[in-house]
Formats: sequence, structure tokens, C-alpha cells
Amino acid sequence: MSARQAASKFIESYFPNCEIAYLAGSVVRGEETESSDLDIIIIDSTVGESYRQSLTEFGWPIEVFVHNMFTYKNFFKENIDRARPSLPQMCAEGIILRDTGHASRIKNEALQLLKAGPTPWRSNEIEKARYHITDLLNDLEGSINEIEDLFIVSKLADLTHEFVLRVNGHWIGEGKWIIRALKEFNESFADDFAEVFNLYYSSREKAGVIHFVDETIAPYGGRLFEGYSSQAPESAAE
Repeated sequence: MSARQAASKFIESYFPNCEIAYLAGSVVRGEETESSDLDIIIIDSTVGESYRQSLTEFGWPIEVFVHNMFTYKNFFKENIDRARPSLPQMCAEGIILRDTGHASRIKNEALQLLKAGPTPWRSNEIEKARYHITDLLNDLEGSINEIEDLFIVSKLADLTHEFVLRVNGHWIGEGKWIIRALKEFNESFADDFAEVFNLYYSSREKAGVIHFVDETIAPYGGRLFEGYSSQAPESAAE
């Protein structure tokens, strides 16, 4: 059964009275693999609370994201604040499978949010990010434990990608979406990013990572330790 056929049958069986349904994800983007699932967004006014459910039906693993006409707006706002536009992205790219008059409006709303970008970082948020990146760089420079280095570098990759995208007003990613988000921002930077971290994981040579991250944060003030203060309480380092 094709992805669209399976999604349509799923909607008929589980949400026959929903107002809106989209099919999104890799099967829509033409990136389907053997492990792909169906991402289905449901908007149903009879649903009291939003929820997410995973199941297998009609020969497909299915992730269903269920909302009503109010909760989807709350999730749009949350996605903007955290700079990861998962729900707007799915609504914007999704194929409309059910519509009682609002599916195109919500799709356009999602497209406008994606175009506008996330909530801009304030100066104190940039300083906080520089401080945390500095802490990791210092740990990496001083470390003599290669196993610990693996986790330091992993965290550095995540924070560096977040830093460069947020200071430039772009959406961030998670997992495989990190490199995709970087490519949408700047393909050359994304290639350099991938090369630096791939080299570390193949050779365990950390000098390249340290140099690359230092160069990335340099235009925004570089490392930050002396004089940094956060107004918001933070848990003490262990």
C-alpha cells in the first residue's frame, strides 16, 4: 500500500470526523527509505488536548500528531521560541488529505512562520552561549581522556550549530536535521562543519575542532569567561 493510501485509510479508521489532516515527512519530500514512517498531522475540534502517538497500521509505522484549532497555535509558538519548527514544517510541506476549509490557511500560516524565522537571540543569550561553548573548549583543551572527549565534542557540535544559526536568525536542527539546517543557512559552512567533526571522529585529533569553534564564535566576541554573569539562576556545575 502506498504512503498516501495508507495515510488515507488511517484517517478514515481513526479520525473520521477530523477537520484537517496532512501527510508529511520523508515520504512527501521524496526522501523515503526502508525505515521511513508516516508523519500525519490531525486537527480535530473534538480533541481536548494535543498528543502524539506511534503505532503500526496498514503496513506502515505511523507517527500521528493530534491537535485542535487552539493547540496547534500553541505548538507553533513553542516551536518559534525554541527555534525548531517541527510542526510548522510538517504543516507547510504536508499533503492535504482532509480539509473542511482551513487546511490551506494553516499551511500558509506555517509557511509565513518559517519564512519569518525564529525569535531573535538577545545579547544576554549570545553571551550565555559563548560562556557554555568556552567551558567546553577549555574542558577539551585540558582533557587527557579520549572517552570523555567524545562527549565534549558531541556537545560542542550541537552548541556550535545552534550558535551560528541563532545569531544569524535561522532555524536550528536536531539529529540529522542539524546538517540540513546548516546547509540551508550556508552550504560552505555546513561542509566545513561536517569535515571538521568527521575528521575528529576518524582520527581523534581535537585541535581542528578547537580551531574551528574558536573561529566560529570570534566575530561575536570569542570565548567568554572573565566577567560573565547570568541574571537567571543556574544550577551549579558538578
